[in-house]
Amino acid sequence: MVATDDRHSPQGESPTFDLSAYLAQRQALVEAALERAVPITYPEKIYEAMRYSLMAGGKRLRPILCLATCELGGGTLEMAMPTACALEMIHTMSLIHDDLPAMDNDDYRRGKLTNHKVYGEDIAILAGDGLLAYAFEVVAETKNVPPERLLQVIARLGRAVSAAGLVGGQVVDLESEGKADITLETLNFIHTHKTGALLEACVVCGGIIAGVSSTDLQRLSRYAENIGLAFQIIDDILDITVSSEKLGKTAGKDLQAKKATYPSLWGLEQSKQKAQQLVDAAKAEMAHFGEKSRPLQAIADYITNRSY
Repeated sequence: MVATDDRHSPQGESPTFDLSAYLAQRQALVEAALERAVPITYPEKIYEAMRYSLMAGGKRLRPILCLATCELGGGTLEMAMPTACALEMIHTMSLIHDDLPAMDNDDYRRGKLTNHKVYGEDIAILAGDGLLAYAFEVVAETKNVPPERLLQVIARLGRAVSAAGLVGGQVVDLESEGKADITLETLNFIHTHKTGALLEACVVCGGIIAGVSSTDLQRLSRYAENIGLAFQIIDDILDITVSSEKLGKTAGKDLQAKKATYPSLWGLEQSKQKAQQLVDAAKAEMAHFGEKSRPLQAIADYITNRSY
């Protein structure tokens, strides 16, 4: 991750993009928008449970990708912020449900007790349901975006969460636990659906809101597919190389659950190489957009360089 002062760039060259500052600024905007989006009202317990996981921190990479892509296409932060918040709500729902005893049965997420450990399984399920439903309401009520674009966004989000996306990936993931003969094809299916579908929606929805061409949407989609898979490969690597304290969740869970991972199929070094190849391919898709794509280019590099 590059974070150099623009003033020190050699004359005639474009300044180095400061990703740290960019992410910090966008993260603050997203946090403020999420804070406003879900106030506590009656019945307080469900709103508290929703906020407990929604406001538990995290890098806010998904909403930031949506904002960055909308700006890339000539749109504004105001146009994309409701959808960005909705994406974080959907992502948070998936984490709450993923941590449940019936799924991955995890006790910690983002360094805190998981939702069901604090509020019980019943409220945790309902908190996830509440966030998912509210996400679509937030998108539908967006101002200053043509209704036909919002309709496309809603359709994309619905597909990303459905059996054709996140839910389908989770089902195959659960069915694959403990099996020694999981193929690369199956592993790719799990992660392109369970993780990649929502990540792709983040990128593509930003483009839809801005009104980019169908050709550019395809470029954005390929970029997202590549960074989504790279993100998962790095996640698999970190699960076996980084402590629970640094990860903010239980490390080594994949090994305990006897899950197939990219390092288990390829080994650590080849996994790192594959992730870098995917990031390079993602960045190549952005070359068409020139200087405007610098945030997305830098985020692609960040994915392979992150340590938690």
